[in-house]
Amino acid sequence: MYFALTFVGLCAIFYLLWRAFGPVGDHDSTPGTPRTRGPIGPDDDPEFLFELDRREKRGDDS
Repeated sequence: MYFALTFVGLCAIFYLLWRAFGPVGDHDSTPGTPRTRGPIGPDDDPEFLFELDRREKRGDDS
């Protein structure tokens, strides 16, 4: 019985130490600060899509 309680206690201590001093992930960033956006593909670029729409309406094939 003491071994089980010791094991649970050591696991709890290990978990708390890991949370306190372990690696920091993205989930620890302060809320409300926008993340910097990486490069976007052409299908997500509003200017590119606008230019395609403009070319389609003009009938421009180039």
